[in-house]
Amino acid sequence: MGKDVIVACDFSGKKEVLDFLDKFGGRKPFVKIGMELFYAEGPEIVREIKARGHKIFLDLKLHDIPNTVKKAMAVLSGLDIDMCNVHAAGTISMMEAALEGLKRPDGTRPLLIAVTQLTSTSEERMREDLLIDKPIDEVVMHYALNAKKAGLDGVVCSPLEAEKVHRICSDSFLTVTPGVRFADGNKGDQVRVMTPEQAKAIGSDYIVVGRPITAAEDPVASYNRCVDEFVG
Repeated sequence: MGKDVIVACDFSGKKEVLDFLDKFGGRKPFVKIGMELFYAEGPEIVREIKARGHKIFLDLKLHDIPNTVKKAMAVLSGLDIDMCNVHAAGTISMMEAALEGLKRPDGTRPLLIAVTQLTSTSEERMREDLLIDKPIDEVVMHYALNAKKAGLDGVVCSPLEAEKVHRICSDSFLTVTPGVRFADGNKGDQVRVMTPEQAKAIGSDYIVVGRPITAAEDPVASYNRCVDEFVG
């Protein structure tokens, strides 16, 4: 599996995201469509961006009873997305149901990954707000192993955890890592972060980068910098 930079297109509407993508000319970066854009524009924005030739990570983080997630995934799979996700906290049975729902009639399906802990979650917040008393590293690894047992392709995790996830789950188990910032950039609301070069060094398969690219004065130059530092 080749390394790639996924651009988090966290925009509020269709015009804003399409104007942004137009800046790239003939280049077709892998893009992430999250809740804000999907809830604003619905499935049609996925179809339109896909028709432009982009790979799409649909980041909706499903977390519900297994049957509901299975049916929702069957709908999302029909959008010809390339990757989607669930919350690993939804249990192994929920993740298995999600995987079953994603399978298309021709046997293909998008990649399915599970969110372990959000990169905005610190160990302190996990203990105080969620009443999870285990160390955050132990929780992330347990969730990753559950995702593997369920048959998923990988996890969303902090780049700080990617190397260990590979060690306990195998090199082929994907690590998709947000929380990536340039060394000279602002961390924003992310807590557990790394630079693109550091994420490459510890074995992240994909990095998800939003504001350092989308809010940059020159988004294309920032994207190119990110690709150079992560992919090489």
